[in-house]
Parts: sequence; structure tokens; C-alpha cells
Amino acid sequence: MNAAASPLHLSIATDCPETRIPRELYGHFAEHLGTCIYGGIWVGEDSAIPHTRGLRTDVLTALKQLSIPVLRWPGGCFADEYHWQDGIGPERRAMINNHWGGGIDSNQFGTHEFMDLVEELGCDAYIAGNVGSGSVREMQAWVEYLTADVDSPLVRQRRANGREQPWRVRYFGVGNENWACGGNMRPEFYADEYRRYQTYVRHHDPDHPIFRIACGPNRDDYRWTEVLMERAAAHMDGLSLHYYCLPTDDWNDQGNATGFGAADWFGMFQRGTHMEELIVQHRAIMDRFDPDQRVALIVDEWGAWYNVEPGTHPRFLYQQNTLRDALLAAQHLHIFHRHRDRVRMANIAQTVNVLQAMILTDGPRMLRTPTYHVFEMLKVHQDALHLPITLSPVPEYTHEGRTLPAIDASASRAADGAVNLSLINFDPAHEHPITLSLPPGSLAHATGRGRVLTAAAMDAHNTFAEPDHVVPVANDSVQATADGALAFNLPAKSVALLTFS
Repeated sequence: MNAAASPLHLSIATDCPETRIPRELYGHFAEHLGTCIYGGIWVGEDSAIPHTRGLRTDVLTALKQLSIPVLRWPGGCFADEYHWQDGIGPERRAMINNHWGGGIDSNQFGTHEFMDLVEELGCDAYIAGNVGSGSVREMQAWVEYLTADVDSPLVRQRRANGREQPWRVRYFGVGNENWACGGNMRPEFYADEYRRYQTYVRHHDPDHPIFRIACGPNRDDYRWTEVLMERAAAHMDGLSLHYYCLPTDDWNDQGNATGFGAADWFGMFQRGTHMEELIVQHRAIMDRFDPDQRVALIVDEWGAWYNVEPGTHPRFLYQQNTLRDALLAAQHLHIFHRHRDRVRMANIAQTVNVLQAMILTDGPRMLRTPTYHVFEMLKVHQDALHLPITLSPVPEYTHEGRTLPAIDASASRAADGAVNLSLINFDPAHEHPITLSLPPGSLAHATGRGRVLTAAAMDAHNTFAEPDHVVPVANDSVQATADGALAFNLPAKSVALLTFS
């Protein structure tokens, strides 16, 4: 195990050219999978669980506190079997959810319900269209139904179903994982299909054009990116990327969400660093074809993937969420901050009850996960101006001969001038004393306040019996030093947020 930590010095450059951290990097994803939608977000208007037009009130309240910028729906793999017209109007046509357990999806949560949800949350809609089993005409009709404001049959149908004014759809994905569940396509074939389908994603409101996103690669399929950029870059606004972290890197045994040891703790963050490698490699290909960086890299599925919880449906992907997941989320958000010029949206999978969820529900009960608390803490970076950081020396965290940087940090300046600094200590055994310096006169008052998220155990998590076991607490360790710097201790296995004003 590592030697005792020595003092570190961190400086924030507040007088350098600043660029914005896109708020869309804090996006979310809600698929018709397990109980993410039904029971998690939607309970229906006849439910005894308190709701707002069928949307769970407790979940709505919690999600509003995250300032969610964008929500992706209805999939995922579900998207390329979803036919939107089955989910509108008083009579809904149920369907088999072939990818996720083979059960019946009632389609009671459809276009109107989703758009009601995003309006309640005050976020943008990111809709994934059906390329795998759909048609160009079907996709064209959906966009018209959603966004047109003319006297067409589809608009009259929308109005008859209760929505007079068109919705604003900011993002539209033309298919999902078309290299696998979205049709097992080759990149050359999908590139041509993408060009054809996107033609009919019409801008019915020229003042609010739709941002069209092409299906991008799975992990390190660099050839997919090369083919798509070569053949279709001129027709896209964004290219997606999917990457999930497993502590084992074995899809036959993804490892457990709880009850793990030091090897799986370390392994998760080591695999988390691969996200940065993927971004670097894919953006290098994109730079060859798009040197002006017009096309955004959209990481619209990311997060932790473990074995499902014992006794739950194997295809519902319900898993616990621990302190380890909170640090993994912060690690990814910091990576996205660093690549904010090319990565301009990301969507963690998923919002409720599935994979690395913000919220878990059980009947009328609800809890916020450690990952939720990280998103709530770090939301101060949304649309803030990124500030460069220097850390010296960079401490190492070593396990069985493998090494990672023990600390990661990101800083930004908010609209009110406050500087926010988020830090991660991956080392599960040692705190790190840090001194912080800012350029003279950069802040009116050298005062700091903050919060820290940590726990005694690596697999600490919240349960319905103890929903606040892992929550942020006030960090009162920030002290002024004799030479005008600020000093504080970063606890072992923690995420901290410090605000200086």
C-alpha cells in the first residue's frame, strides 16, 4: 500500500483564456428497460403513489435538484424497435420489449408523457429515432408530429391528443448502436442509411434547428469513426460514443456492485481512465476530417455495469450504487471537462433503477444514490468557465504493481465570479493535505467553503432502510496559511467540492 501522503500544492490559473464547460456534459438517459420508466419515472394517473400527471412526484423533485440539461429517450436498444405511433392517443398498442426481458411494454409512457417530463425538468429533449426496424417515413412523421406548427394531418392529430403548440426537440439521434442491436450494420452501410434518414429530420422551426446525431462507435472501433466521418460528416452535427466500465472487463462476469475488494476498487478507476484514451483516439480521427471541430463527440451512454442484484430480473440491469460509483462519475465528468471543445454532450446510463442510476425506487419508496450526490455537487461546473490547474507533485495510488494518479481535479469560474474546485481522491487509505494558491487579487476574499462525499467502507451505499448513509457533508477544513494560501485535507476515497469567493 502507498506510503503516508506528503503535502501537495495546487494552483488555479484564474487569469488565463477561459472556455465554457458545456452544461450538456451532465446529461442523462432514460430507456424503456427494467423499471427505469414504469415504476421509476412513471406510475400512471391511477396510482396511489403521489404523482404529477402520472410522473412520480418524489422522482421529479429529486431530478429537478440536479439541473438536468438534457434527457435521452426511449433508448438504447429499445429505440430501434420502438414505433412512436403506438404510444400516442387514448388507445395504446402494447409491444414486446425484446431486448430487455421479453415482457410487455404497455406504451402508456410515450411521446406526450416524455415531453411532459422534460418540460417539468426544464431540460432539453434528446430523442433516439428508429433506424433498425423503422422507416424513413416513420422518422419524418415523428419529427413533424413533434415540431411542426402547420395545419397538417399529423399536427391535427397531435392537437387532438392534447398538445396545441409544437414542442422544441433540441437533439435527435438517427439510430442507436446500429453496429449491434440497432441492425448489425457495417459502417459503410450505416453511413449511407444515416445520410438518407437524416435528410428527413426536418427543421420545421428554422429558429431552433435540430441537432442531428449519428450512431458512432462502440469503445475502440476506430474504423467505424473513420468511415462515418469520411462518408457522412457533412450531414451530422454529432457522432455518438458508448463505453461502459466493468471492474473485471469480463462481460460474462461483470463483477459485483457491493462486497468487492481492493482489486475491483482499483480496477474500476483504471478502466475509467480508458474513457480519456478513447476520446483522444476518436477525436484524432475526427480532427482529420473535421479540423474546425464542427461535429461534436457525444458520449451518450457511459457508466458502471455490474452483475445484477441477486433475486432481480437478469435483463432489468438493476444494481446497487456505492461510493465507488460516485468517484467513477466524478472521474468521467472531469475527463469530459478536459475535452469540452470536442465532447459537447454526455448522458450517464441510466436515470432511475438501471445501471449507474441517480435514483432507486421500491414501490412508494425512493432513495438518492451516491452518484446522484456527485451530480448535485458538481452541477456548479455547468456552463461555467474552465480554469487550468497545476498540481505538484502528482501523488500515485498503487495496487499490486499497477499505478494511477491518486488525485484528479477540475476548476471553473461561475457567473457570479466564484471559483469552484472539485477533487477526487482515489486512494482508499490515505488522505492528502493540499495547499491552494490563486493569483493575487483574483478573488475579493480568500475564503473557502465546501462539501465532501466519503464513507468508511469502499462499498458504502444507501438503502431504503438507511437512505442517507452516503451523503455530502460540510468540509470545514479549509484554513488560511501565513503566506496567504489556503490549506485543506482531502479525505481518502472521496469527492470534494470547494467554493472560493
